[in-house]
Amino acid sequence: MPPNPLTVTFAAYLADMEIGVSFLRQIFFGNTIESYLWFAGILLGGILFKRFISKLISRLLFACFGRKTRSVGVEVFLELLTQPLSVLVLALTFYFASDRLVFPQEWQVGPSHVFGVRMVIFRLFEVAILVSITWIILRLTDFIARVFLYRASLTESKLDDQLVLFTREVAKVVIAVTGFFAAIAVGFNLDVVSLVTGLGIGGLAFALAAKETLENLLGSFTIFLDKPFKVGDQIRLAGVEGTVESVGIRTTRLRSLDKSLVILPNKKMIDAELVNEDERTIRRVRITVGLTYATSSIRIQKITAEIRLLLENHPMVGEKITVHFRDFSVSSLDVIIIYFINNPEYDTYLVVNEEINLKIMEIVKNNDCAFAFPSTSLYIENKSGNNPVAS
Repeated sequence: MPPNPLTVTFAAYLADMEIGVSFLRQIFFGNTIESYLWFAGILLGGILFKRFISKLISRLLFACFGRKTRSVGVEVFLELLTQPLSVLVLALTFYFASDRLVFPQEWQVGPSHVFGVRMVIFRLFEVAILVSITWIILRLTDFIARVFLYRASLTESKLDDQLVLFTREVAKVVIAVTGFFAAIAVGFNLDVVSLVTGLGIGGLAFALAAKETLENLLGSFTIFLDKPFKVGDQIRLAGVEGTVESVGIRTTRLRSLDKSLVILPNKKMIDAELVNEDERTIRRVRITVGLTYATSSIRIQKITAEIRLLLENHPMVGEKITVHFRDFSVSSLDVIIIYFINNPEYDTYLVVNEEINLKIMEIVKNNDCAFAFPSTSLYIENKSGNNPVAS
C-alpha cells in the first residue's frame, strides 16, 4: 500500500522543526542561539518602540493629574517627559534582554554581590534607573510649576509668580541632591546616613569653598522675605536697569531696556543700592533754564511767573512747584524749575516733560529773550585811557 501523502508531508514538517530546534539549541559562549535571538529581539523592540511607549506612559500620567492641569496642555507634558521616560524604557529593556543571557562558566564571573564584572553591570543598571527616575521627577516638578504659574498669571499680584519660581528652584535642588546621594549609595553600596555625617565633618571646608554660592543662596531668601522687588518690576542697580523676569536660588534675571538678558548674583542684588522704578507714586522733574546775560530782571520775573502759571494749570503736574532765578553762571542766568508728574509711568513722564519743555521755549521766545550757550567775551584795552571795548 503506497504511503499517504499527508503523512509524508507531516513527517517532513516534523523533521524540519527538529532540525530548527536543534539549531536554536546550539550553544556558543555558554548561551544558545535562541537566547541570543531573544536578547536581540527584546533589545531591538525596546529601541524601536521606546518613544511610543514613553508617550503612552506620559499620556497615562497626564490623565492621572486630572482636569486641573488641562490649562497647560498635554503637549507640554509630553515634551517634558518623553525623553527621560525613553531613557528609563531603554534601561529596563536592556535589563530584561540581558536577563536572557548568562556569562560562560569558563569566564569565572562571580555573583552580583561579589565585586566583579557582574556587580559592576548590575550597579550601573541601578544607577541608570535612579538617574532616569530623578530626571522624570524633575520634569514633573517643572510641569507642576507651569500649572501654578498659569494660575498665578490670572491674579493681579506678582508675589505668587515669584513664590512659584522660587519654590520650583528649591524643590529641584532638593530632588537633585537626593537623587545624587541615592545614586552614590547604590553605586558604591554606601550608607547614606554615614555619608551625610561624614560631610558634616568637612562642612567648614565645604562652606569656605562654596562661600559665594552660599551667599547667593542666602541672598535669594532675603529677596523673598524682604520683598525689595517682585517679578515684573522695573529696577535699577549698579548701572543696570531692566524688568525682573525670575528670581532663582543663585541669580536674578533681568530683561534690560534694550531687551538683552542680564543675570546678576543675588548677593549683589541685596548689597548694591537698588531703585524700584515701579514703586514710584509720582515722578520728579528738575530743569535748569539758562538765559543770556542780556535778559533784564523784569523779563526774568515775567518768564518765571509764566512758567509757574503753566505748571499750576497743567492737569498732570502736582501741587508742589518750584520756579526761581537761582544763580549767575559762567555764561548764563540760571532759572531752576522743579515739579512733579502725578503718574509713575515712564512713557507718560516723557510725553508731559516734552510738552512742558516746548511751552517753556515759547515763553522765552515770546518775551524776546534767548537761551544762553557757552561763550567768551574778549575785552580790548583802549590806550587813550577810555573804557575797554568789548568784542
